[in-house]
Amino acid sequence: MFKINSDCTNCGICAEVCPRKIIVSGDNGPQLQQPELCVACGHCVAICPHSALDHGQAPIQSQVPLDGGPVLDSEAAERFLRSRRSVRCYKPDEVSREKLLQLANIARFAPTGGNSQGLSYIIVTKREEMKQLTEITIDWLEEQLAAGESWVKPYAGIVHTYRQTKHDVILRDAPHLIVATAPKAFTIGRDNTRYSLAYAELYAPSLGLGTCWAGFFEACAFSGYRRLYDQLNIADGLAITGAIMVGYPRYSFQRLVDRNPLSVTWR
Repeated sequence: MFKINSDCTNCGICAEVCPRKIIVSGDNGPQLQQPELCVACGHCVAICPHSALDHGQAPIQSQVPLDGGPVLDSEAAERFLRSRRSVRCYKPDEVSREKLLQLANIARFAPTGGNSQGLSYIIVTKREEMKQLTEITIDWLEEQLAAGESWVKPYAGIVHTYRQTKHDVILRDAPHLIVATAPKAFTIGRDNTRYSLAYAELYAPSLGLGTCWAGFFEACAFSGYRRLYDQLNIADGLAITGAIMVGYPRYSFQRLVDRNPLSVTWR
């Protein structure tokens, strides 16, 4: 599981960065103690400056070498992060499965609590099913209104407009939806999903794609609405933990938008 080779200088860096502190530097180099506590984060292998360490749960052959230094300079990184926009107007063109898989694949590299990961994804590709998911969400909103739920009253106009015109502000006529799921007993499933889908959103423009959080769909899903779960054929032990719309943007943003002034308290 844990191997060191003759290039090891016993510098102790791997032990220092181990989040569980179960690597101990000894006279014969680093040793992994209590391996059952290892979360397989791969820090120890990735940090070694001499490629002297290998770990069965995070093998060095699966890690991609870095040239050293930041991948992006600070200015490029700022423009990259600020250029992310929520896209609500999509072209009708379908996205290839290859690109959709690229998008879902990058999500699995996002940080998760204790490297727990634990997510799986459903990628909706059929137009008819996208329409059905919108209909189901509208029905659910309508039921909440009929039940007198106060939180939904500001959205009564959305339901009314959809019933009159079929104007879709649920999934915005996007051609695709990526739905994250996790075991119901997995208490940090939603937290992990937020990071994972945020990675997908940031990566999407590099593929020429746009995304947007599917907020109304998520609210319906988080309520456990049976019809929605049945439509997606989700197993009883799983829960929907998040969703984003995906497609080719109809328009291109021309500027970076400002935000409220930074608020900081120094202590």
